[in-house]
Amino acid sequence: MPAVPPPFSRTLQPATWADLPGWTDDDVAAAWPAFLQSCRGIAGKGNGNGWKRVCEAAKPVDGKSRAEVRRFFEQHLKPYAILSGDGSASGLVTGYYEPLLRGSRHKAKGYEQPVRGVPEDLLTIDLSAIFPELKDKRVRGRLEGNKVVPYWSRGEIVERGERLPAKTLLYVDDAVELFFLQVQGSGRVRLPDGGMVRLNYADQNGHPYQSIGKALVERGELKLEEASMQGIQAWARANPSRLDALLNVNPSYVFFREVPNSDGGPLGALGVPLTAERSIAVDPRSVPLGAPVFLATTRPNSGQPLNRLVMAQDTGGAIKGAVRADFFWGFGKEAGEQAGRMKQTGRMWVLLPPESAPK
Repeated sequence: MPAVPPPFSRTLQPATWADLPGWTDDDVAAAWPAFLQSCRGIAGKGNGNGWKRVCEAAKPVDGKSRAEVRRFFEQHLKPYAILSGDGSASGLVTGYYEPLLRGSRHKAKGYEQPVRGVPEDLLTIDLSAIFPELKDKRVRGRLEGNKVVPYWSRGEIVERGERLPAKTLLYVDDAVELFFLQVQGSGRVRLPDGGMVRLNYADQNGHPYQSIGKALVERGELKLEEASMQGIQAWARANPSRLDALLNVNPSYVFFREVPNSDGGPLGALGVPLTAERSIAVDPRSVPLGAPVFLATTRPNSGQPLNRLVMAQDTGGAIKGAVRADFFWGFGKEAGEQAGRMKQTGRMWVLLPPESAPK
């Protein structure tokens, strides 16, 4: 388990299992495969803070038994309410998914939007090597003469086109779909011959993510309740000549790598496949990657409770703050419809071994 920076312990409050709404009703056995994946990821990042003991104890558990799985978590872990810096217990829960795009290995009529690999001139500088207090703080840039300067923004990358020293992995048919592929961080592309290519996040240009939905609301182009993925797509279809300018409001740009195609979920930041409706993306400065989290929120555009055990297995450029989660809905159109509408209020409890209890 990666070391936890100081802000983490200051955002936790001891809780009891009775504090978790719907804990006894959730099918916790459905989260067991995701938990075992977390154990795999934790093993690859070090086994401190009690996680090695917990994962060893999981081996004889009957993962199909709700009662046995629930008993395991209650015996080996303790719940802690996650609080934001101002003491608030509620935060934002959004959704994401693995999209399906149409593309080609070669640029052709109808397939003209490039999916870029990591540029050769992109520098990643680990500041903690010089300033230990800046652990996990990295900046990205490029050399200009003998100076390191910020890397190109989205608009500059698009303008440079083929002059960008980066491999073009594929060409897809839709600029909006490509933008949302970058927001989601992974996806699949169906080729003209029916073959499937899987893409995963490889790196990013170092610029902060800016919401284009928020920009449309501020301009009066969309109402707040319309600023979903579906609403943005509809706006783009109606305003093709203004699309590039809108996309460039977000200076962030994501680069991809091709990974082997498989039936499992995409790889998250923990390095293990995500599980539909049982994995979340978090801010790792507040929630350790791999940890189980009990999430209490509601379904998209609904007051219907969505209370369940999930695993913190991913991160995201827009996922910042202690009480903040991105709920992974899975692959395809239906998952995308759920993810695109999800903007709910929620609470979170992280489950930790007693050995890693905050001081």
